[in-house]
Amino acid sequence: MKKKVLLTGFDPFGGESINPSWETVKQLHGETINEILIIAEQVPTVFHQSALVLKKAIQQHCPDVVICVGQAGGRPHITPERIAINIDDARIPDNDGQKPIDEQISDHAPNAYWSSLPIKRIVKQMREHGIPASISNSAGTFVCNHLFYQLMHFIDRSQSMIKGGFIHIPFLPEQTTDKNEPSLSLDIMINGLRIAAVTAASHDIDIRESGGSLC
Repeated sequence: MKKKVLLTGFDPFGGESINPSWETVKQLHGETINEILIIAEQVPTVFHQSALVLKKAIQQHCPDVVICVGQAGGRPHITPERIAINIDDARIPDNDGQKPIDEQISDHAPNAYWSSLPIKRIVKQMREHGIPASISNSAGTFVCNHLFYQLMHFIDRSQSMIKGGFIHIPFLPEQTTDKNEPSLSLDIMINGLRIAAVTAASHDIDIRESGGSLC
């Protein structure tokens, strides 16, 4: 059976007309590489609603790997995230106008979750293909971190063997015409996320001794 990798990208936010996360992952939708099928879904840049859309997509597609992708304007590299923290603290409103300050994402839940993706291997594979990549130790406190935390909390509570995590990507060049910020081309970021998907699906890491399936 083919393995499935679910990639998610956000809709535009913060005054931008595009979001590189969605522009990138939608180009990979339907690709099959080495018996690995990539599926792409868009999620809203909205606290809590983004997680509801993600959970529905997981239940629909039954993926083996989930990689949520978001925009990190100002970063020069593709950056797999190491950790999600249990806090919402927004500098700007989300797309529904919500601006939580120092709010827990989930009560009576862990302070943080580690990514279960092979992030060092992903970075190594990207670099070997000439793609700027590095590990990030902070996914921020906006909707990206919120979705990352909700993904890992869902996997943990469901006792699923799904591997999950988050990757931030830079601006696209067309987003930087009015700002002095680094960017990467769409083709480079597509290839980087393709490498991440295949590497994650091909690499076996034991995140718990036993577990069930959501599907």
